[in-house]
Amino acid sequence: MTGRGLEGFYRAGRRVLSRCRIRVAGREPLAVQARMAGADHARFVGTLRTSPQAGPDPDVVVERNRYADGTERITLHSAASRPLRLPVEVSLGTDLADLGSIASGNAGPEVAATVHASGLRWSCATGCTSVTAEPPPSDALASAGLLRWELDLPPGGSTSLELRVRPGGAGPVRAVGRTAASPLAAARAEGDDPRVSGLLRTSIEDLQALLLRDSASPADTHLAAGAPWRCALAPADALVAARMALPLGTGLAAGTLRILARTQLNGPGPRSGTIPGPRRDAGPHLPPQCTGTEATLLFPALLAEARRWGLTEQETEELLPAAERCLTWLRTTVGDDTYLRDPHPDGPVRCEIQAHAHRAALLGADLLDACGRTGGGALRQWAQTLRTAFRKDFWVDDRGGGRPAAARAPDGTAVPHLGAAAVHLLDTGLLGGGALAPGLLDKAQVEKLARLVGSPLMDSGWGLRGLGVKEPGFNPFGHRAGAVRPQETALAVAGLAATGYEKEASSLLRGLLGAAEAFAYRLPEMYAGDQRTEGSAPLPHPAACRPAAAPAAAGILLLTTLAGIRPDAPAGTVTLCPVRSAPLGEIGLTGLRVAGSPFSVRVSRLGFAMVEEAADGLQLGG
Repeated sequence: MTGRGLEGFYRAGRRVLSRCRIRVAGREPLAVQARMAGADHARFVGTLRTSPQAGPDPDVVVERNRYADGTERITLHSAASRPLRLPVEVSLGTDLADLGSIASGNAGPEVAATVHASGLRWSCATGCTSVTAEPPPSDALASAGLLRWELDLPPGGSTSLELRVRPGGAGPVRAVGRTAASPLAAARAEGDDPRVSGLLRTSIEDLQALLLRDSASPADTHLAAGAPWRCALAPADALVAARMALPLGTGLAAGTLRILARTQLNGPGPRSGTIPGPRRDAGPHLPPQCTGTEATLLFPALLAEARRWGLTEQETEELLPAAERCLTWLRTTVGDDTYLRDPHPDGPVRCEIQAHAHRAALLGADLLDACGRTGGGALRQWAQTLRTAFRKDFWVDDRGGGRPAAARAPDGTAVPHLGAAAVHLLDTGLLGGGALAPGLLDKAQVEKLARLVGSPLMDSGWGLRGLGVKEPGFNPFGHRAGAVRPQETALAVAGLAATGYEKEASSLLRGLLGAAEAFAYRLPEMYAGDQRTEGSAPLPHPAACRPAAAPAAAGILLLTTLAGIRPDAPAGTVTLCPVRSAPLGEIGLTGLRVAGSPFSVRVSRLGFAMVEEAADGLQLGG
């Protein structure tokens, strides 16, 4: 950890340690390996020679195991034939900079250290942090940020020291930890393609590492959006990830919904009923987008689908008032208009938001009817009006047969660029009896969108680009201007498979699985959308979170899509709609959860699915 760029330990939006360099016998070890050993654990190995006359072989291995809780364990292993006494120096420093300054390259100089207990301490007007060591150093030099030891290594022996970073003024959010009961089922995958096992295992491990308890109600958990930049609650991301993780149980969805219900705005005003969320970049063609709108629309949809997966009636009833307020806000905001417009003056009418609103209306109406509440009919009527208008107003004709517009500008003109936001038109949501809600596009339009999504314009070979490669402003590293975001690829795979476009779905699936393998199955928030070529590898994005919640949950959706699991727990049925082409050969998924019980399914090489384990009384639907 050199202190350059983004390196460091972070806590509560601040870099609490930026530099941690080690010298043994006056030299830095030669780095030979660095790898992620887990979602919260990195391992670094270096070597050095203490006897130059002994030839080229190193006789000391320096192993550093760094953990996300702020602990680093440094172990020296000796292969020398004689006892060694080695001076060890650890150089430490921090700028105590906030994430925004670091991301923009304006972190500033390091803060001066003071000797503190068995280590060093740094403080400034915005925070403080300390590093303590065990065993205590023999010497500490604050002006240079140095801790020193004289370590004895017997022949063939090892010795260790441990550093602990302890920030001051850390936030109230607490990590769930590995010892706590997890809301995520310990599912497993196996099959002809050995990569499916690693993807599912690592996806669950990443989700587990990102779980946070709510400070107001520690029994409720949600997912941090990602490390290191977004280690807090991002409402839209948390809902998206919880929805894709429903095959692992409804506990995460329930906790996330309860937490967000407590943040919902009440009282008078046009934002009453909404779930607050920050604005985010929307790419080169549109202004920033309000994620609070997306979260408000995702809330009732997630509750409706969680009920289908097995959320109890008691939990559903508890959360229903918050969902009703979301739906009331939707109908009130739309009013006599057809479209849900941006909450900011002169904002566009976004394609993606209409897809979220349409799904919320249909799934929300289904939920209201099932729970004996009124309002479902009005929501369905508006959704029908939206569908009729959308198919005309949002379709841009061109020589290739047309495409959905990304948005309509305030003056009504179409914003025609082709981007990954269009895949939300394929994601319609789950109704009762294994049926999917209707979409905003007609059959011919869905076919055209499927061909575009599966074409080289959008399919990079590693997943779905955020913007078509021939669109103005395309940048393979652009967050929403060309980079691949795994969750959008997984949604595209699921939507294409559900509408029968298995060739396009399979290509994207294989591409994302190939990228996952290149990233040791720990999918980052995004990576470059360069075209895949023979022998190439996906290029990491330098500012991407990894692990990240939505990409990890995308691994769950990607694999369960192969089996096409569509439960209806209140009706006591589950329907299987597998990908008939079986693009990964035979695959078995065990330890999932449907209706609160373990659920296992196997898809054969011929594309036939069979339930191997299920809750008592759960019937296989048609």
